[in-house]
Amino acid sequence: MNRYHRRFCSSVEWGKTLKSTVIPWVLREYDLGQNVLEIGPGPGLATDVLRERFEHLTSIEIDDRLAESLAARMHGTNVDVRHGDATEMPFADASFSGAVSMTMLHHVPSPELQDRLLAETFRVLRPGGTFAGSDSTLNLKFRFSHLFDTMVIVPPATFEERLRRAGFSEVAIREGKGAFRFRAVKPSA
Repeated sequence: MNRYHRRFCSSVEWGKTLKSTVIPWVLREYDLGQNVLEIGPGPGLATDVLRERFEHLTSIEIDDRLAESLAARMHGTNVDVRHGDATEMPFADASFSGAVSMTMLHHVPSPELQDRLLAETFRVLRPGGTFAGSDSTLNLKFRFSHLFDTMVIVPPATFEERLRRAGFSEVAIREGKGAFRFRAVKPSA
């Protein structure tokens, strides 16, 4: 992430937005169970909110400094932070009751790697597990905040098909102002 974006994703303002708007919008209709995987927590502002909702939260972060910092901050809590690549997760098949991704998919550097992340999420979910999350849609402010930064837009119009190709069913996509939320379920049988 560029310096501005890193600062914004660590800001009190973004933390309040996650807590009051983004996370309730994404999760209000969905049950993820009590052993949940958080993909790409970054500095962990969403982690702060999510850990209050679930009995056990595992967060996987590719950036070694962010993972180390978050692990130190979450030490002694119900959060297990792992440094790793979500396109090649170090977890056994069917490890989690649910998974969540909060506004980070556009940081995965290509659609092919995004699809590998979706396939890996499917693999580590238990049958019947739900994958829920959000991402931003393209606008001028979003583009500006990503200057000299990774920004591979996830088009909501094609995301349902991508989730289905990964194996998910019961896919729901809902667009909002500057963002979209999604839910997909790993079939039970």
